[in-house]
Amino acid sequence: MKKLLIIFYIFLLFSVPVKADNIASGFEDKSDFKNNVTDFNKWLHDNGHHQYLIIKTKEICKTLEKGSQAWYDNGCNARAENNLKIKFYKDRWQVRPNAEPNRDTLIYYLWKTINHPYSFSFHTYEINPSKETYEFKSNLRNDETAKKELKESAILSYLLFEGDKIVIDEKSPKERLGEFFDDETKFRSNSVGKSMIGLLAGHAICAGYIDSIDSKLNDWPLIEKTLYHDQKLIDLLNMNAGDHKHVTDVAMWDGTSNDDENLARYMFMMKDKKKSKPKYNYHGLLPNIVFNYIKYKTGDQFEKFLEDVFQRHVKIKNSVLFFKSRELPDAGKANSMFYADRYDYLRIAKSIMDDYQNDTCVGKYFKDIHERRIKKKTTQEFRDPPYNPAKAYGGYFHMDYKGLEDRVVFGMSGYGGVSILIAPETSTITVINSLHYSSKKKSKFRYNEKILSLNPIKDRK
Repeated sequence: MKKLLIIFYIFLLFSVPVKADNIASGFEDKSDFKNNVTDFNKWLHDNGHHQYLIIKTKEICKTLEKGSQAWYDNGCNARAENNLKIKFYKDRWQVRPNAEPNRDTLIYYLWKTINHPYSFSFHTYEINPSKETYEFKSNLRNDETAKKELKESAILSYLLFEGDKIVIDEKSPKERLGEFFDDETKFRSNSVGKSMIGLLAGHAICAGYIDSIDSKLNDWPLIEKTLYHDQKLIDLLNMNAGDHKHVTDVAMWDGTSNDDENLARYMFMMKDKKKSKPKYNYHGLLPNIVFNYIKYKTGDQFEKFLEDVFQRHVKIKNSVLFFKSRELPDAGKANSMFYADRYDYLRIAKSIMDDYQNDTCVGKYFKDIHERRIKKKTTQEFRDPPYNPAKAYGGYFHMDYKGLEDRVVFGMSGYGGVSILIAPETSTITVINSLHYSSKKKSKFRYNEKILSLNPIKDRK
C-alpha cells in the first residue's frame, strides 16, 4: 500500500505538462487547445443566436422519439453548424498578440473565455454575492471618443469612476460584441488575477494569518529546500525573488510551463535551486505560491477568508471565482485565474481606494507595498505591453505610470488589454475589460491607453 501511494504521488508531480508557448496568458489545460466547435454551436443555439447557425433537421429525426437510442444513432442530437468564418490559432488558447481577427473569430474566443470556468476541466472557489451589496451612484456623461474606441477595438467594457460616481459607462456595441454578454457576465482576469493575490495578502496580514510583508514562508513544508525558503513575503510580492535563472514569464528553465495547476510539481523541480541576486522577474508562478501559502495559513478557514474579503469588505453584487486544480495535492490547489463581472471589478478597485484613503489596516498595507516598490528595469525583449506603461512594481501591482510618476497609482494588467488603474489621491478609477489588444503599432485592436486610462487620472486634480 505504501508503494502504491508513493507511485500515485509521483504521478501527480510529473503529470504531462503543456508547452510553455501555449499558456503564456494564464491557467490552461491541455484539452482546452482543442477547438470545441460543437459546444460553441450549442451555446449559440441555446442563447438564441440562431442567425449565426445553419440548423439542419434530418427528415428521419422528425419521426423518432427525442432522446431515444435511434434518435442518437441517427445524429439527431447534433443541433447545428455555425456559418462563421473563424480563424483558429494553433497551439494558442487565446487570440495571438499580433493577430488581426475578424468579428467571427472574436465571437468564438469571447465564448471560449467567458465559458472557461464552466467547462468540464476545472473546479473553482466561487464566492457568493454579498448580502449587503455596494451600489454605485452614477452621473453619466456622453463621451464619443470612448464610444469610438469600443466600436473599433475588442474592448468589452469601459468604466470611469470619479469622486464617488461612475461618470462613463460603456459596453461594446451590440453589432460588435455586446450581444454576447450582459452586466452579470464574468470576464476573465488574465494577469489581473495576480493583483487579486496581492489584495488577499494584505487582508491575510490584517486578519492575523500572516505577521507582515516581512514575514518568511519558512513554516510551509512545500517550499523547503527551494530558493523561496527563507525569503520575505515582500520579495515574492514584488517579483524580486532572485529566481530569474530558473523561471521566466511562461516557463521553467527546461521549457516546462510554469502557469498550470501543478504547483507541487514545480516546487519539487525547484529543490536545491540557488537564489541569484534579486531583480524584477515577472511570471505566473509566484502569485500561485503566495495564494497557496495564504491557503496554508488560513487552513480550514480559507473559503471563509475569501468570503470575508469579497462579501463583507468588497461587497460584490454577483459571485466571483478563482480556479483550483481538480485532483492535485491540497498544497497546490489554489490558482490566481480570477473571474468577475464588470461592476464587481470596479467594486474591488474601489475597496482598495477606500482603504488607502481611510488608512485602514489594509490601507496601510497598500501604502507599505507602494513604498517598497521596485524599479522594473525591463529590457526591449521583456517589456510591458503599451497599454501598461508602468516603471515600477509592488505587491503584484504596477506603479509609476508614464506621465503619472508624481501620482500614487495602483495598476492591474492582463493579457488582451485588461487594465484597471486606481488613483486614490484623486479618487479616480478606470476599468477596461478587453478580449484582445494587438502588439502591432498600427491596428484597430490597439486601443488608446492615454485617452482611456492615463489622461482621466492625469487631468483630474
